[in-house]
Amino acid sequence: MERPLVAVIDYGMGNLASVAKALERSGADVRVTESVAVVRAAAAVVLPGVGAFRDASARLERSGLGAVVLERIAAGAPFLGICLGLQLLFESSAEGGRWPGLGVFAGTVERLQTDLKVPHIGWNDLQWAGAGAGMAAGAPDPAAGWYFVHSYAALPADPTLVAATADYGGPVVAAVAQGNIWAVQFHPEKSSRVGLHLLANFVATVHQEADVR
Repeated sequence: MERPLVAVIDYGMGNLASVAKALERSGADVRVTESVAVVRAAAAVVLPGVGAFRDASARLERSGLGAVVLERIAAGAPFLGICLGLQLLFESSAEGGRWPGLGVFAGTVERLQTDLKVPHIGWNDLQWAGAGAGMAAGAPDPAAGWYFVHSYAALPADPTLVAATADYGGPVVAAVAQGNIWAVQFHPEKSSRVGLHLLANFVATVHQEADVR
């Protein structure tokens, strides 16, 4: 049986090779692409990202990839945002000014408010919330070993979106989820066994959705 295609969006801001390899290990048929047509045709979409929010937002708008991300989310395609790919789902970010995001979720991205060193770099435990049931299925709680590299974090207007939090001198939104949308602030592709487990859960939803259709 042919495996459904997962499009990993290449907009010049992602850790693409590691993300693609981890998804492939989790059972996905992966294509790293900058093609709007490929993203539109894919069964699922992954938006990775590292770097500046402003540059990422501008590149997504200029390339048309931002518009097709919104189109695929609205169509119900499974979607996974990673790190900057989570932050871009919100209305704006304070990184280097105030820059617009995709506006999928109400809320903003703000600099970490903590007495600890910023950026937050390293491995943390997670505390899962109700919205994270699909991501967390079969994983320990609290789940250890999730790898973070970030100076900014999302502040959702709707607290029910929060799928997981991490403690970094206070609670930090580590994941959000709603319907077909999963997004994580950490890097599952760098989070060893637990990260692969989450990606396998995502790939399983892609297969389930493909079977339904």
